[in-house]
Amino acid sequence: MRHLFIVNPVAGGKRNRHKEVVEYIRAVMSKHPESFEIYVTSAPMDACGKIRLEAENCAPLRVYACGGDGTLNECVNGAAGFSHVAVTPYPIGTGNDFVKMFGKDAKKFRSLPALLQGFERPIDLIDCNGRYGINICSIGIDARIGTDVHKYSAIPVIGGATGYVVSLVVNLVRGVNQPLKITAENMHLESSFALVCACNGRYYGGGFNPVPDAMPDDGVIEFLIVRAVSRLKFLRVVGKYAKGRFREMSEIISHFRGNHMFIESEKELAVNIDGELLYARDVTFRMIPGGVNVIFPPGMKFFDSSDVPFAVKLSNLEI
Repeated sequence: MRHLFIVNPVAGGKRNRHKEVVEYIRAVMSKHPESFEIYVTSAPMDACGKIRLEAENCAPLRVYACGGDGTLNECVNGAAGFSHVAVTPYPIGTGNDFVKMFGKDAKKFRSLPALLQGFERPIDLIDCNGRYGINICSIGIDARIGTDVHKYSAIPVIGGATGYVVSLVVNLVRGVNQPLKITAENMHLESSFALVCACNGRYYGGGFNPVPDAMPDDGVIEFLIVRAVSRLKFLRVVGKYAKGRFREMSEIISHFRGNHMFIESEKELAVNIDGELLYARDVTFRMIPGGVNVIFPPGMKFFDSSDVPFAVKLSNLEI
């Protein structure tokens, strides 16, 4: 067994402490008999290439994503497709949305000794235009807001959570809705929409929880389609949406479970993949069952208590 620690040197923003993390890893692994390497990334997607190179030269391999959701996403994209590779978050970033799904057990991911003794479990992935997401993907007003948050938060006089508020206001002024063509199984929709969210996990955007009962290993994507709304209506319902109360808003939000969706737009779309960004006019979401092995700390009760079978799809969706 070989252990690879991927350390993002800019994770955590102003609270960055990657040097402390490196020293902590060395201290823990000095008491561990198996070989390890600490790799500090130097560019976007650097981790992906490193993991694939290591995966081709050794087996088995465990990868520790030392950073936030973006670092985890890079590691997942590097580990996907290798049956002898497993990845886990070691959350030291600002958002760490993926681990929030596990409730009180989320704090266990912060124990490196626990992760070293962890068990492996296959977790589903969402393939979005060739890039994998393990948590939540989306397009629309939420993706545009999320895209601009970092830009505004980096301004000294704004910073932090205020950056989200500024991004929200700016994007509301620009407009909420976009014309889209949506195709999924027996469904075809062509209209204006505020957003489309594809959930494998439960939290994104720093705490939004759109589908509270989403399961990351049931082979199904939980889709939410939000039809066009006014700016005022958006402000009124965004709180409910963030708390997973979509069933109370069936007049504007449709929910279905499936394994693929194709979206077309005449204008370029901002696409959120686990908090990372890409731009495209045509977007495909496709389920990859058990696409990556994930390491979980011992004693996790999440799957025992939450593994409830779901119906696979709802056809002939109408908006």
